[in-house]
Amino acid sequence: MRVLKYLLQKEFLQIFRNKGMLPIIFVMPIIQLCVLSFAATYDMKNTNLYVIDKDLSSHSRELVSKFSGSPFFTVKEIGFSEAEAEKDLFKDRIDAILVFDEDFGKSIDEKTQASLQVLVNAINASSAGLYNAYISSVIKDYSQTVVPDFKSISKPNSLSSVQSTYSHQYNPEMKYIPYMLPGILVLLVTVVALFLSAMNVVREKEIGTIEQINVTPIKKSQFLMAKLIPFLVIGFFELGLGLLIAVYGFQIPFLGSVWLIYLVAFVYLLVILGFGLFISTQTDTQQQAMFIAWFFMVIFLLMSGLFTPIESMPEWGQKLNLLNPIAYFIRIIRMIMLKGSGFWDVAKDISVLCFYSLVVLGLAVNRYRKVA
Repeated sequence: MRVLKYLLQKEFLQIFRNKGMLPIIFVMPIIQLCVLSFAATYDMKNTNLYVIDKDLSSHSRELVSKFSGSPFFTVKEIGFSEAEAEKDLFKDRIDAILVFDEDFGKSIDEKTQASLQVLVNAINASSAGLYNAYISSVIKDYSQTVVPDFKSISKPNSLSSVQSTYSHQYNPEMKYIPYMLPGILVLLVTVVALFLSAMNVVREKEIGTIEQINVTPIKKSQFLMAKLIPFLVIGFFELGLGLLIAVYGFQIPFLGSVWLIYLVAFVYLLVILGFGLFISTQTDTQQQAMFIAWFFMVIFLLMSGLFTPIESMPEWGQKLNLLNPIAYFIRIIRMIMLKGSGFWDVAKDISVLCFYSLVVLGLAVNRYRKVA
């Protein structure tokens, strides 16, 4: 223990003496958490809409006012030429075109079918689907105010229409930040732990101190523990700071146990630190370690379910995702924070992470050779 104590003192001194590393550890995660929580969202706001009003009736003006009053739409221009509107669509100045026929208002007054045309910029398929859904929702809401509610009086025994009600469990206001922020927090903890641990041992190789350590009676287990523990502590600090910002800064509901999150974080950080240490033992320069860590980081991140649902992936992708530790931790932290899930609700995922940590740490220890 005495040897480990001195090694830990050495590691912490190296970390805090490195002026370039301190902003990466303490400043960058806070800035990224605050910025990405607002930027990484699928909420459609300020959708640019071009209106072609050939009707110029009170009905068309009333419907356009509904779009103008919605926080999701910005009516960029009201014109009469489809060619001009399409030019703006091709130049990516607008997201959708709403076209009123000449007989739109007359059809409504005569209680006949009125038609509208909607042209949507579908380069981004997911955004186009949301544009179309939002526009259809506004039009449907308007149609309910102008179409009379005909009730059948010829059949007094006819069944009444079924009324359905619904509620959004765990996210009543349908905000995207409560869903995204826990995943972004996992991402930031992962980036700090993986990159710093991946460049740790290899840094000793580059500056030449690894040979001095190898000729000492320090055991391999003591050396590796001294390399892992500081970043484990830093990971806990980053997680705690992120949770405080989430709860008090973004008003994210915290329904579960903070101790359970730290238990899962402990196992998860062992996986990430072990993976970074394994990369560090296989490389000779910090540049090599950084590129290899970034390669795996991008794959794990894009398949983690942070931006796209795992259920939407092809079957082979879902099976490959069983090896993705980020996906497990994102799912667990969302369940604990937003649902209030307990230990047994996430026990299966925790057991997988435990097995993963044993395998990765075993490989890292096995691949490190302490030679004189």
